[in-house]
Amino acid sequence: MPLYAKKLKIFTGNANRSLAEEISEYLGISLGDAQVSRFSDGEICVSINESVRGADIFLIQPTCPPVNENVMELLIMIDALKRASARRICAVLPYYGYARQDRKLKARDPITAKLVANLITAAGADRVVTMDLHAGQIQGFFDIPVDHLTGIPILAEYLSSLELTDVVVVSPDVGGVTRARDLASRLGASIAIIDKRRPRPNVSEVLHVIGEVKGKTAVIVDDLIDTAGTITKGAVALLEHGARRVYACCTHPVLSGPARERLENSPIEEVVVTNTIPVPPEKHFSKLKVLSVAPLLGEVMIRIHEDLSVSKLFD
Repeated sequence: MPLYAKKLKIFTGNANRSLAEEISEYLGISLGDAQVSRFSDGEICVSINESVRGADIFLIQPTCPPVNENVMELLIMIDALKRASARRICAVLPYYGYARQDRKLKARDPITAKLVANLITAAGADRVVTMDLHAGQIQGFFDIPVDHLTGIPILAEYLSSLELTDVVVVSPDVGGVTRARDLASRLGASIAIIDKRRPRPNVSEVLHVIGEVKGKTAVIVDDLIDTAGTITKGAVALLEHGARRVYACCTHPVLSGPARERLENSPIEEVVVTNTIPVPPEKHFSKLKVLSVAPLLGEVMIRIHEDLSVSKLFD
């Protein structure tokens, strides 16, 4: 057993148990003994079946669909661990639900991303680890330390292995330019931007393609793919502007509603995602490639536990 395992414990709810098991295997320690079940009326029942007194706890629970169920599991588990005298609780949220509700777009809108941050802090978390927030400023919604990781190096490593030529990395909107620039620098590629507007939630309209894509292999990169409307319409627009081939990649495969069918029937050659969110069998399709973030999260947990720099992992 590694030396760090003496006071490091990993627990998980039901949101992404397979990822938690991968991380525990990478670290060489067993998952903590906890049971998350339901009472007959649907209330969540949490049982921590081992001592956590004085331990450094990492609770792995992405708040992915079903979002509200997974958020409540997270909060109740944090509360249980806090009351059991854990020394420090780090909430590991590979995917942060409600992140798209990060500002008021019209009168009387809630800022739900801030509300969820308040709930996690109030429940007793001492630290948060998350990946590719929809808006980076959400880190400031927390009054506890936040380690904001990125899946871009993992995506870049895989895309490099494909040995694509004449690559242009495409941001599906102006807000994702920083992400696209990061991936482009790792691939030695240029960047382009799709100018779009959203007349209503989950509906997008492509207006223009900014940048040179003619004759190039386009790689669309985003933080998440939800209904896949933006990605598939963007792919069609890129081909209409002369791109030879189109690939798509993201960190979080939400893949809700018609996403699977849209992506399967789109001109996109391959959709590369990570396992921050579990992809059930019914959402898999022939073009989908899932990469694991377990080694990255495992290394981050070791560094946090041993009070080492996390940012050096991305240098």
